[in-house]
Amino acid sequence: MKKIILKIGGMTCTSCSNSLEKHLRKQDGIINANVNLVLEEAYIEYEDNLTIEDLDKYIAKSGFKSLGIPKNTKEKSGLIPLIVFSILAIVLLSFSIVFMTALKKIDYPLVFTITSLVLILPFLVYGFDIFKSGIKGFIHLSPNMHSLVTLGVFTSFIYSFIEMILIINGYTEYVKTIYFESCAIVIYFIKLGRFIDHKGKVKTKKALTELMEITPSKAILLKDGVEKEIDIDEVKVDDILVLKPGMKASSDGIVINGGAHFDEAFLTGEAISSKKTNGSNIIAGSINLDGYIEYRVLKNGRDSTISEIVNLVKEASNSKAKISKLADKISSVFVPCIILIALISFVVFYLVTDSFNTAIIKFTTVLVIACPCALGLATPLALVVAHGLCASNSILVKNSTTLEDINKINRIIFDKTGTLTKGHFVITEYYNYSTMDDKELLDIVSNIESNSSHPISKAFTINNKINVSDYKNIEGIGIEAKVGSNTYYLGSNKLLSYLNISVNNKDDLESLYGLGSTIMYIAKNSEIVGLIGLNDTIKDDAFDVVKEFKNRGIKLSILTGDNEASANRVKEILEIDECISNVYPKDKKIIIDAYIKNGENVMMIGDGINDAPSLISANVGVSVNKDCNIASDASDVIIINDNIDSIINMFLISNKTFRIIKENLFWAFFYNIIMIPIALGALEFAGVYMNPMIASLAMMISSITVILNSLRIRRTKLWKKEL
Repeated sequence: MKKIILKIGGMTCTSCSNSLEKHLRKQDGIINANVNLVLEEAYIEYEDNLTIEDLDKYIAKSGFKSLGIPKNTKEKSGLIPLIVFSILAIVLLSFSIVFMTALKKIDYPLVFTITSLVLILPFLVYGFDIFKSGIKGFIHLSPNMHSLVTLGVFTSFIYSFIEMILIINGYTEYVKTIYFESCAIVIYFIKLGRFIDHKGKVKTKKALTELMEITPSKAILLKDGVEKEIDIDEVKVDDILVLKPGMKASSDGIVINGGAHFDEAFLTGEAISSKKTNGSNIIAGSINLDGYIEYRVLKNGRDSTISEIVNLVKEASNSKAKISKLADKISSVFVPCIILIALISFVVFYLVTDSFNTAIIKFTTVLVIACPCALGLATPLALVVAHGLCASNSILVKNSTTLEDINKINRIIFDKTGTLTKGHFVITEYYNYSTMDDKELLDIVSNIESNSSHPISKAFTINNKINVSDYKNIEGIGIEAKVGSNTYYLGSNKLLSYLNISVNNKDDLESLYGLGSTIMYIAKNSEIVGLIGLNDTIKDDAFDVVKEFKNRGIKLSILTGDNEASANRVKEILEIDECISNVYPKDKKIIIDAYIKNGENVMMIGDGINDAPSLISANVGVSVNKDCNIASDASDVIIINDNIDSIINMFLISNKTFRIIKENLFWAFFYNIIMIPIALGALEFAGVYMNPMIASLAMMISSITVILNSLRIRRTKLWKKEL
C-alpha cells in the first residue's frame, strides 16, 4: 500500500470535496481517500499497482484537477481583479438606481436594458469558473454550491434576456422586471466571499506554513575543500554541508567536524540551546548559534524530520473527526433538496400570484441563499487550525478522531520511567557478590548497557572498552549478552523467575527498597553476582500535570515494570490514585483492555520504549519522547519534547476545538433554517423582502462567520503560556 497527498484545483465548497471523495473511493485500486476542502488536498491510500498518473486521471474524471504533490509556493491572491470588479459593481448599481429613478420622468427603457446587458457581460466572464464548476456538478450528478448559483444566475439572465427582446419589440413595460444587475452582483458577492474565504484559509494554515518555511532554501556544500552555495533541492544524502553561526540546517545529519550550540525550539519548544559536537545529530531547521560545523547529510527533503512532521500534521488535518460525518451526510443531500424546494416555490408562487416574475425571483433567491459552504467549512477549518496549533506547541496528533476522543478521556495511565520521571538515573548503591573487583564488574555492565536504548543505560559510563557479543533484548525482563565465554543478564526482578534463581542477600535488597531505588539484578551465567540501586528524579512539571488532571476529575494510575517500592514512592509524592508495579509490557495491555471493557475511556502515556502494545490498546496513546522515531511511533499522539505539561495543552486545544465546531454547525444550520423561509417570503408581512443580491450577501456573511469563529482556536489560552 502507498500513500500520497495531492493538491486539488477547482474545489470551492463542501459538495465539491464530498463528490471527489466519493468518486475516488469507488475507483479500483484506491483503498481510502479523504479530501480536505480547507487545504485543497486529497490524502489517498492506494495499491502498489497504481501510479500517480492513474490518480490524476481519476481526479480529472470527477471534474477537478490534480496539481501534483503540494509545494510551498505563493498562490495568486485575486486582489486586482476583485478591485476592478468592485468598481464595476458600484458603477452598475449606481447606473441602475439613477436610471430607474429617471424612468419615472424619461422614457428610455431600451437604453437602460441594453446598457445593463453590456455592463454585466464582464461579470459573466469573471464568473466563468463558477459556471464551469456548477455545470460539471450537474453532469456528474453531484450538484454543488456553484450548481445552485449557476442555475439561479442563468435563470435570471435568460428571463431578463427574453424580456429585453420584448422591450425591443415595443413592450417597454417589462423594463421594471429586468434583473441583469442581480446576475452581476450575485457573481460579485460570491467572488468577494471566495476572496475573504481564501484569506481566512491562509490564516488557518498559518502554523503549517510556518513549519514548511523552517528549512532554508540554500545550503553550503563542502566538496574537495571548496565551499559552494547550492539550492536545497540539490542536496543529496552523504553530502558534506557547512553551517556557520546564524545559519539554519537544511537537512538532517550528523556532525563530523566542529562544535556549536543549536536552537531547536521550533521542534522541542525548549528555549535552552543544545550543544552539538562530533557524532551529534543535526535536525533540519535548527539554527547554529555560535560555531562552525561540518555535517554529513542523513535525510533530506521529504525524508527529513521536519518534513515528516509536516506530512503527519497534513495527514491528520485530512482525516475526519466523527462529528464531521453529520455535516457530510447533510451536505450530500443538501443541494438536491434545495433545488427541489426552489422548484416547488416557483410552481406555488406562480399558481398563487399568477406572476411569472415573482415566481422567478423566489426560485432564484432560494437557490442563492441556501449556501452549503458554511456547513462544509464548520468542521475542517477548525481541525486544520487545531492541528497546526498542536504542532506549533510540540504536539503531533496523528488524526482528527484522536483529537475528538481526547475530550472523552476519564482515566489517564502513566508509565513511570521517562514519563513522570526524568529518566536520568544515577547509581546510589551497589553490591558486588562476584570474584571480580567493583571496577571490572561495572565496566562489564556499562559496556552491555551501551547497546540499550532504555533510560537506565544513561546512568553508566564506559571507562574501559570491553568486547560484547550476542546482545539480545528480553522483552519486559532485561538484556542478555556475552562477554568472553560468559553470558551476562541485566534486568528487573523478573530476571529471577526467568533464570529460576534467587538472591540470598535479602538485607541488601531491603536496603535498596528502602531507598526507593530501581534495582538492577546482575547475573553471570545462572548466578546473581551483583545488585545495583538506581534512583531517578521526578519531572518538575509532573506535579502540575497531576494536580490539573485531578482538578478535572480524571482518574490517574501508574503502570510500570519497576519494583513496588520505587513505583509507590512516585505515587505517594505525586499523590496519584493508583499504582500497579512489576508489570510486563503484555500485561499492561491486558490491564488497559480491562479498564476499557469496564466502560472507561483510557489515555496511556509512555515514553515510546516497550510501551507500543499498551499505547495501541488505549483509546488514546501518547508517547513523550523527543528522540522517538516519528514515522514508526505506535502512539496516536507524539509529544516531541520531554514536557508532559504539553498534554494539558492538548486537552485545552481539543476542548476548545470541538466546542467551536459545535458552534459552527449550530450557526450553519441556524442560517439555513432562518434564511430559506425568509427567501420564500415568510417576513413579507412585516415589510422584509429578499432578492438574489441580498441573498448572495447573506450567503457570504455566513461563511465569514464560520471562518472567524474557527480562527478563535488560535487564541486558545495554553498552560503556562499564551499563543
